Amino acid sequence: QVQLVESGGGSVQAGGSLRLSCAASGGTFKYYNMGWFRQAPVKEREFVAIVASTGGNSDYKDSVKGRFSISRDNAKNTVYLHMNSLKPEDTAVYYCAADFDYAMDRARWGRYWGQGTQVTVSS
Repeated sequence: QVQLVESGGGSVQAGGSLRLSCAASGGTFKYYNMGWFRQAPVKEREFVAIVASTGGNSDYKDSVKGRFSISRDNAKNTVYLHMNSLKPEDTAVYYCAADFDYAMDRARWGRYWGQGTQVTVSS
């Protein structure tokens, strides 16, 4: 059983930056692919970014490519989401997730989930 705890959310103005962190415990972090998802009010949860267990592969939602970057530090059991050039439409609760299967359909992805951290971007 893996426990995931997100941090780093907050309120920023459009064009600003934030770095989200997700600390994992209770499992062997280096074996898990790690992802970030988000859910805005009255919307479905959606995929944002994923990084493979080794850190060698990553994938992003089209609308965040070039602005967001996912990284991981296996020595610290932590995955990060670096968010730049934030837009009001990025406002959501951001969730960290872990899974063994990197290629699984993103709509079904995520064996373990954190509680989420709120990101609010004002115009």
